[in-house]
Amino acid sequence: MEVLDILIIGGGPIGLNCALEAQKNNLSYLIIEKGTIVNSLYNYPLYMRFFSTAEKLEIAEIPFISTAPKPGRQEALEYYQGITRHKNLNIHLYEKVIKISKTNGLFEIESSKSTYYSRNVVIATGFYDIPNMMNIPGENLPKVKHYYSEPYPYAKQKIVVVGSSNSAVDAALETYRKGAEVTMIIRHSEISKSVKYWVKPDIENRIAEGNIKAHFNSELIEIKEHSIVFKDENGNINEIENDFVLAMTGYLPDFDFLRNSGIELQGDCLNPVYNTETMETNIKNLYLAGVVCGGKDTRLWFIENSRIHADMIIKNILKMKYF
Repeated sequence: MEVLDILIIGGGPIGLNCALEAQKNNLSYLIIEKGTIVNSLYNYPLYMRFFSTAEKLEIAEIPFISTAPKPGRQEALEYYQGITRHKNLNIHLYEKVIKISKTNGLFEIESSKSTYYSRNVVIATGFYDIPNMMNIPGENLPKVKHYYSEPYPYAKQKIVVVGSSNSAVDAALETYRKGAEVTMIIRHSEISKSVKYWVKPDIENRIAEGNIKAHFNSELIEIKEHSIVFKDENGNINEIENDFVLAMTGYLPDFDFLRNSGIELQGDCLNPVYNTETMETNIKNLYLAGVVCGGKDTRLWFIENSRIHADMIIKNILKMKYF
């Protein structure tokens, strides 16, 4: 029976970074990823640009060369997948981890294809897989999309965009510029302050001139086949014609998987319990890395500020191994 030093769940940038640190320190490791390399980035909108500059997305001190001040999705895919090829990282793709259990200090990891054994496990699964549902009638209709990739399918259509974050603003602007009639339903009183600074004036100006309609302090309450129903800031119920709903309401980590792995979750945000100096959870030798650490507060961690997790984890594993 082969026993790995580290099994890493998730082949995103932070999972890759953990593997690179393990490789550098001659630790045996395996990444298991349920999709392709950096699967979440692959599923981002086709023309998305990062808020961070290229150097802040780098891992393992490998230069990220970008032709633009803010790299886009395709450049990031080339960078991270290129590293995986060049460094010959040990990664299994299109394989989903189903269960983690621990007996006598050894982890058994059951996947959709096999069973593995490891002394340490790192969960770096991100949060992009589970949409934050609105839980309203009609949300399961085919016209409702929780993921947005490109604007072309929505040309000449009546679009409702739910939300005011970066993804919602990008969807609203791009579909508007391809000829969609765009209405935004926004729970808050203004466009989110976290929206990219070079994009925020654009959406605010389009709203001010009336080319994109926006209902602030409003809530979508029902989706019908050819219309949507929402409550406005005055409490009035309104119904408007609609072809598609782009529900850009955010995404969540797989909390059931974390719980079933034995990780304690605390507070309203379901924050996972972990040591902030080592990233070790309440389960000895089980670590968290990347944005999954933030629970429901998915804006707390991102590539730029969670790259350090890999170094913290590997240092602690080496300390436990040799001392």
